Amino acid sequence: MLSEKLTNAINKQLNYELFSGHVYVAMASWCAANDLPGFAHFFLVQEQEERFHAMKFFNFLTEMEERPMMTGMPDPDNEYVNLVDVFEKALEHEKGVTSRIYSLMDIATEEKEYRTISMLNWFVDEQREEEDTFAGLLATVRRVEGHGNQIYHLDKELGARTFTPPTE
Repeated sequence: MLSEKLTNAINKQLNYELFSGHVYVAMASWCAANDLPGFAHFFLVQEQEERFHAMKFFNFLTEMEERPMMTGMPDPDNEYVNLVDVFEKALEHEKGVTSRIYSLMDIATEEKEYRTISMLNWFVDEQREEEDTFAGLLATVRRVEGHGNQIYHLDKELGARTFTPPTE
């Protein structure tokens, strides 16, 4: 069994991962409304990834004989200034997720809950990848902003993204 403190913190993260998916659907909606279908697709695939993350927490809690608890979520931002703003906010969001994962790791370490530490190590590595992806895309979007032909090609490239759940 996990401590009540750790169980509650993992439940909060589970729900935050679902909220992250909600954030990315809102970004996809903005992109679709601004005739950027490839970018919209990219964010819809990102939502699938966030749901996968949420289910990792859900499954971990059930394996530890704890009950996952669903809560409400705040409204995500739905309006953005431009594509750079979308990716700045996405990167900022991922940095916030990283901070939350580190806080979970702090609790697990403090409680010497090694099974949780092992599970969270996967998320630490995943967050490094997430931040790298969004930082790289932000740099690219900044570089091609205002160049319709380059935005078009990037939109086509991102439209080819797929989500393949990682194997354990």
